[in-house]
Amino acid sequence: MTTSRIKAFAIKAAIASASIVAAAPMVLTGTAYAAASQETAAKNLNQQLLGIKSMTANFKQTTQAGGKKTVFSGSMSVQRQNQFRWETKSPAEQLIVANGSTMWIYDKDLQQATRQSVSNQVGETPALLLSGDPNQISRSFNVNQPNTAKNYFVLTPKSANANFKSLSLSFNGGRPVMMVLNDAIGQTTTINFSNITLNKKLAANLFNFTPPAGTDVISQ
Repeated sequence: MTTSRIKAFAIKAAIASASIVAAAPMVLTGTAYAAASQETAAKNLNQQLLGIKSMTANFKQTTQAGGKKTVFSGSMSVQRQNQFRWETKSPAEQLIVANGSTMWIYDKDLQQATRQSVSNQVGETPALLLSGDPNQISRSFNVNQPNTAKNYFVLTPKSANANFKSLSLSFNGGRPVMMVLNDAIGQTTTINFSNITLNKKLAANLFNFTPPAGTDVISQ
């Protein structure tokens, strides 16, 4: 896989994961050991989403395709609604910032910044619809909870334009610890979170971005 292709999928994975984790679920305490119906799974997921307002964490993002593996690492901060900062520090520096209406993708190596409307991403990245409204969740995804005794959900986008085929979420002790995204051409991205802090008030300027002097700005 080319470097540009790896970066492109890393961006898609970051957008999807940051958007979903912006309202990350708490522990599910059900005692039944059976799969939930899709309607119940969506309600259970939404019920957990309501308690989380923000999250900060470090991440390790591993993308596998064609027998090759690429590992990214960095830090992230997310806050309702649709505010997130996803900063990759290794092997290359890249920054994705959204303030609720505008999203910036900044590639330091290329000295290039792309500006997009968050609303324009909804069709391609349905994760942006996860705002705690159960109607939004069920409208964007088929939600499955294979075992109601475990904190594990599988989301399948209903949109034909989605950037991923399926997305799995795992939680431990009320914290999202792992996310796995599969795309239509066989790429798998696993994101592990560590040093997680929930519901801390985050400064608004964390989600603002001004391109450095000399940066090539592209508007989409």
